[in-house]
Amino acid sequence: MEVLLENEWILTIANYSVTILMLVVFLTIFETVTSYSNWEEIKRGNIAVAMATGGKIFGVANIFASSIQQSDSLLMMLLWGVVGFVLLLFSYFIFEFLMPGFKVDEEIGNDNRAVGLLSLLLSVGLSFVIGAGIKA
Repeated sequence: MEVLLENEWILTIANYSVTILMLVVFLTIFETVTSYSNWEEIKRGNIAVAMATGGKIFGVANIFASSIQQSDSLLMMLLWGVVGFVLLLFSYFIFEFLMPGFKVDEEIGNDNRAVGLLSLLLSVGLSFVIGAGIKA
């Protein structure tokens, strides 16, 4: 297997495949922690949910991009990506906890675009911080 991963083409395909698979897993986890159905809300045109979900997608992809750049093996890339995702998920809970006077999850489910935009920017911004901290 190591010989195969020495080929840049195969390594790129492997990194891409692992990232896509983990993105699906992580989106499934995000789906379970929100009170609304992301994909049903997006299908109905809920822009706030689309922004929040897009921020999560960008955030996870950005974390995996950093883990690919900093890691010397597929396993280390995967491990750092998982650590980064856990931190991003933790950030979502902190965001929900720290907002005074309203519940972030409910506001996004109700298509409050200001909260959706803030959620998007939080995910994107913190993904850069998390990615910068990855050192393999």
